[in-house]
Amino acid sequence: MTQTFQLQELDCPNCAAKMESEIRKIKGVESAAVSFMTGRLTLAAPEDQFADVLKKAQKICKKIEPDCKIVTR
Repeated sequence: MTQTFQLQELDCPNCAAKMESEIRKIKGVESAAVSFMTGRLTLAAPEDQFADVLKKAQKICKKIEPDCKIVTR
């Protein structure tokens, strides 16, 4: 399952690169890409693990850039 999310308050290109690197380390992540230019996260993980992976990705984003939020609609 692959989904793309908007990242609010992503202010730093280096932070975006760190987020991408750390999110890729989450167990179950098939691929992850964070684009500072578009402010988007594209995340791929098995459907049965996706919600848990997304929750862990949000924690990583908050740790690296406290104001950053993954918009899940």
